[in-house]
Amino acid sequence: MQKENTNLVSREPELHAWTMRMALREAQTAFEQGEVPVGAIIMHHGELIAKAHNQTELLKDPTAHAEMLAITQATSALGDWRLQDCTLYVTKEPCPMCAGAIILARLPLVVWGVDDPKRGGASSVFNILQHPQLNHRSEIIRGVLEDESRILLQRFFRERRNQQTER
Repeated sequence: MQKENTNLVSREPELHAWTMRMALREAQTAFEQGEVPVGAIIMHHGELIAKAHNQTELLKDPTAHAEMLAITQATSALGDWRLQDCTLYVTKEPCPMCAGAIILARLPLVVWGVDDPKRGGASSVFNILQHPQLNHRSEIIRGVLEDESRILLQRFFRERRNQQTER
């Protein structure tokens, strides 16, 4: 059963939107670099400790997703692999790989912009973040700046398709 923290959404919508705008700036950077435009931010007690965007093409690394890079930065910043007092903001629902890393890092709250109905690992296809057999579960908040996140992804893939048909 999926548990969403609707109480937190109603109490802190401005904070979530403000932080998601930072993630969208990271996603825009990815877009400009020819990467799938996903950005991630990790906050610790209201302080920015990590920001990243997809870099799979640049690094030639299939694990170089925004969430994975941000988790690595955050664990380095805190000096601990447990991110128990942190919140992850990401522009698109995490994939199964990233959702697994989120669970391993013990992130208590994940906020994202747009669902990924084809590959989502957090609720759309798989519900890794709240799977009852895992030792940790993350609360989720979906749809923060959803339109902005969706538009950026759609623009990226539309331009990519147009480039392929021009060849």
